Amino acid sequence: MAGRSPKRPWRGHGSFAGVGAYSATKFALEGLSEALAVEVAPFGIKVLIVEPGAFRTGLHRTGTRQETAAIPAYNDIIGPVRAQHAAFDGKQPGDPPKAAAIITTLSADTTPLRLPLGNDAADAIAASLDTTCAELAAWDEVTRGTDLDQ
Repeated sequence: MAGRSPKRPWRGHGSFAGVGAYSATKFALEGLSEALAVEVAPFGIKVLIVEPGAFRTGLHRTGTRQETAAIPAYNDIIGPVRAQHAAFDGKQPGDPPKAAAIITTLSADTTPLRLPLGNDAADAIAASLDTTCAELAAWDEVTRGTDLDQ
């Protein structure tokens, strides 16, 4: 994963070990934002869910990261995530000033509901959607076989 974020959850349906609470907030905000977008659209109000990749901010800096004490039983699961986050500071591919694309997007006549920012975000979202579509197709018979019989 050279030059890319450690496994990061994107969109409100992707997560991994060690970031459950972080991911849960994203799931909740995306659901709220999807409903809000429909509710306020008749009033000319736009809602934009920004899905940034890893930008060179202070997020991964030692003084910024807050971690609980390590639990030995989870070292094999959470340890690598902590190490990736600690080593990632200053290596994020996103350029913060270029995130001003948000303003351009909101100024457009047609605004998307979601705006991924960065190649890492776009690639992760595409991979997540591909996985979701493949799983849906693989389980289509079971999924569609649960309606009441006619």
